Amino acid sequence: MILQNITDSLKENYMPYTAHVIMHRALPEIDGLKPSQRRILYTMYQMGLLKGTRKKSQGVVGQTMFLHPHGDMAIYETLVRLTRDNESLLIPYVDSKGNFGKQYSRDMKYASARYTEVKLASIANELFQDIDKETVDLIENYDGTLLEPRLLPVSFPSILVNTSSGTAVGMASSIAPFNLNEIIDYTIAKIKKSDAEVHAYIQAPDLPTGGAIIYQKREMNQIFQTGKGSFKIRSTYHIEGNSIVFKDIPYTTTFEAIIERISQLVKDGKLRDIVDINDIYGINSKGIEITVKNSTNKELLIEKLFKMTPLQDTFACNFNLIVNGKPQTLGIPQIIEEWIDFRSNAIRRGAQFEKRKKEQKKHLLLALKQVLLDIDKAVAIIRETNKNSEVIQNLMQAFQIDEQQAEYVAEIKLRHLNKEYILSRLEKIQTLELEIAELSEILTNKKKCDLKIIAQLKQVKRIHGQERRSSIISSDDLPTVPTEQMKIDNYNVRLFLTNQGYVKKIPLTSLRGGNPVKVKEGDKIIREVNTTNNSDILIFTDQFNCYKYKTYELDDHKLSGLGEYLPSLLNLQDEQILFVTGTHDYSGHLLIGFEDGKVAKIELAAYRTKQNRSMLKNAYANKKALFWDHNDQDKEILAVSSIKKALVFHTSMINPKTSKTTIGVQVMKSKKESVVVGYYDLTDQEFEEKEYYQNKGAGIGKYLRKNDFDSILGQTKLF
Repeated sequence: MILQNITDSLKENYMPYTAHVIMHRALPEIDGLKPSQRRILYTMYQMGLLKGTRKKSQGVVGQTMFLHPHGDMAIYETLVRLTRDNESLLIPYVDSKGNFGKQYSRDMKYASARYTEVKLASIANELFQDIDKETVDLIENYDGTLLEPRLLPVSFPSILVNTSSGTAVGMASSIAPFNLNEIIDYTIAKIKKSDAEVHAYIQAPDLPTGGAIIYQKREMNQIFQTGKGSFKIRSTYHIEGNSIVFKDIPYTTTFEAIIERISQLVKDGKLRDIVDINDIYGINSKGIEITVKNSTNKELLIEKLFKMTPLQDTFACNFNLIVNGKPQTLGIPQIIEEWIDFRSNAIRRGAQFEKRKKEQKKHLLLALKQVLLDIDKAVAIIRETNKNSEVIQNLMQAFQIDEQQAEYVAEIKLRHLNKEYILSRLEKIQTLELEIAELSEILTNKKKCDLKIIAQLKQVKRIHGQERRSSIISSDDLPTVPTEQMKIDNYNVRLFLTNQGYVKKIPLTSLRGGNPVKVKEGDKIIREVNTTNNSDILIFTDQFNCYKYKTYELDDHKLSGLGEYLPSLLNLQDEQILFVTGTHDYSGHLLIGFEDGKVAKIELAAYRTKQNRSMLKNAYANKKALFWDHNDQDKEILAVSSIKKALVFHTSMINPKTSKTTIGVQVMKSKKESVVVGYYDLTDQEFEEKEYYQNKGAGIGKYLRKNDFDSILGQTKLF
């Protein structure tokens, strides 16, 4: 047993492990690949699988293990996702034959590696563009016996063309795929003009499984500019008699999950119009077929299915990748800038390599030119030299050339000492000089380098470009179905909200037994909201946003369950939830107490929207909020400042406003640059001395007396 301080153990063991997982396993790099993917593709390249016939997958897996020291199944699973047949990638890198499963199926398993065959797809030529010209660094493999590329010199921004996701220690990555044509068009525009607008060239992500993306400009702009956010995608469908056929399902789900969810809703009596449901995936068919009753309003049922099942799902974006050895979350413009720098460096390195080779060749031909001026002299020197080892030295002295040039001259065959050969060699010198000059310009002239990148991008688009698979629907064009037509079962529920961000929806009938509501260990319930199943949940965050969620979209929870984790449910990235409430009629007021001593009283009706919007920006004034309450009745509130002053005020003195961003009424004035550190609802608290602290209009308050501080504030640890 080795005894070690826990902090030392973390530094020496866990931190290196964390760094390795982040840098060398889970996150993609600027070439769009993770190490496992890069090693598989490079192994296939070394095996000559860019040309010729396919090889057994088992052979590829075995060869890859010389670069990637992991189990064969882990390597094969990665290989499967790279194949055309699996349909995981928008532009698959591996041409495959055999059963590789399907990305959209949970139960359709891929066959063993000994039964399937693979080779590199034609697009893979662009991954290894000029790799033999020192365009990228080569590093040693894990045991130092082989060399592998640090990155691949991809000739197009593959990082944004194929989806990539991974979970490291303390961070994750989820990069949405975009159409190759659109990405190339934007990249070319970005090279020509650094402030090119993304939206002018890229419409929205383009997913391998197709589907229809619900376009909201604000959300899409956030994804484009910051690399964070989410968008909704729904299945495409058509109606055939009494059948609804959903064809392209969302990339984020599987048809088994959809069928199970619909079956459960039918069993629970929440979908009464469905007669039968089947998957119709086969050689010439694809999708989920739902048979309904003759009298069914099919369009209404379709909207209910989108709201209640994964037929409409959310793709969360987190464009986190390794750039120059550091994990960074970047928007599309920043990623393209980094890729342009990466590709420019690769082209310059390739140009430097070619220039060096051509200069060496020119150097040899210049010696030949010099010798050919007096070829008889050269022949005589070689003929009259007694020892073979002295030939090179004699040529060097006679013609003032170096050893390398002399070796080249000495190796010329007698048959080449003719006029045609001599003239062709001399002309080659002129050609080399022009080529060297052109390569020098690429090295020194940024515009020349940019033109070469653009030419390569245009070629990739011409050969490999394809039409969009995912259609785009504006959120404004979605059918709006009144809630009453949705026939949502309406019953009384209670929402339980916990300190760690979980929400439970429990029908009141389930609470009659008096059994306790359980929560996660270390968590606690901080708010209970009585509402109905047919209501809206309003979630306010520290980024001044209000997220809206339908109560019926939450499953009924058991007393013993954890509930739903709100940050995941809403795809929150860097936002903290401050307050949650529920309403079915938007009655009452929202009370917000701010750090500056002002309190806003906002009519909850201000948050009602005609369209079914999922988020409201500028949901309250842009300043720090400390206190929240939603109530129909006015009440007494205690405010405490950072200089231990307190006052009690009644909310009836604050006039309600219809503007969400109202700055509020000054309840407690600042003194000595003080701020309010807490507001406390006195409704259910006994505070005998509250009359002493009641606001008489000045709004300055009185210093807390010690006994009062201990009685009501002693547990808050404010000071």
